[in-house]
Amino acid sequence: MTSIRHKAYLEAARECILDVGWKRTTLTDVARRAGVSRMTIYRAWPDMATLLADLMTQEWLVMLGAVQSSTDQVPTPRRIADGMIAALGALRQNPLLRRIIELDPELLLPYLVDRRGRSQEAILDFLLPQIIAGQEAGTIRGGDPVVLARTLVLAAHGLALSAQTMADGAITEQDLSTTFAELITGGLTP
Repeated sequence: MTSIRHKAYLEAARECILDVGWKRTTLTDVARRAGVSRMTIYRAWPDMATLLADLMTQEWLVMLGAVQSSTDQVPTPRRIADGMIAALGALRQNPLLRRIIELDPELLLPYLVDRRGRSQEAILDFLLPQIIAGQEAGTIRGGDPVVLARTLVLAAHGLALSAQTMADGAITEQDLSTTFAELITGGLTP
């Protein structure tokens, strides 16, 4: 299967999930929306869980790529914080994630309590070199860069998935993001 076709099938799955949610979407629905046979979809994905994992990974990586800062600058705590806040803002506004949280939030639970997913690994793969480069340049504090990167991802989970539970008339999601950026900056400053 070509990459273009693969993306078209994932886009069909995305549209189905946005329409009715993951639980109510079948591989047959995806095939129908993509205009291909069921077997074409079944050859690529044995079940909806596998398809959803590929869809979420594609969705989050495209979004992460859109907010990545220039790699020709020395990473600083503020640049890392700004990049994370931009990514988290985009993620919180992402229609697919919003729909999953609205209709099928239990799909996210394994990635919060049991294991890291491919998307989380990709985020770590993006953060780790920045932290190492910043440590080598003296702009990021010492410490195990893997632990620092994983801690940042863990802390970001709450802001990505639960910011609306802490925002109210007095405190906005932007207030929470600003404070989180200050925590990141303070925590990474030498």
